Amino acid sequence: MSDYHEPTEELAPHDRDLHRALVSLKEEIEAVDWYHQRVVCATDPSLKKVLEHKRNEEIEHASMTLEWLRRRMPPWSEHLSTYLFSEAEITEIEEGEPEGAPGASPSEATAVGLGIGRLGGREPREPREEER
Repeated sequence: MSDYHEPTEELAPHDRDLHRALVSLKEEIEAVDWYHQRVVCATDPSLKKVLEHKRNEEIEHASMTLEWLRRRMPPWSEHLSTYLFSEAEITEIEEGEPEGAPGASPSEATAVGLGIGRLGGREPREPREEER
């Protein structure tokens, strides 16, 4: 059974790779949830440590996949740069509070000279020709 919604022959190799990454991200996040539930329910301290380690490995895998997506789909980069590592109320960031106001997004804070800079110091890039 295929989890594609469109005929695979109509999807470019880059798009099939994006699909693979998105499916993998879903699977990694699901695994984080499973291990987390096991961690909080485990009664043996040694087992709890093993399960915590496994959960954290899944978080690492999800993070790696998310970064791969960020590098290849500009909207991921745009939205991650807006929301990640911000101290503002998450639901208020998109509303676009005035520059320099409490809760301003990282890009707004940079605009008023707080010296924070862009997330990771990287600008989003367009996909390479071979990635399209």
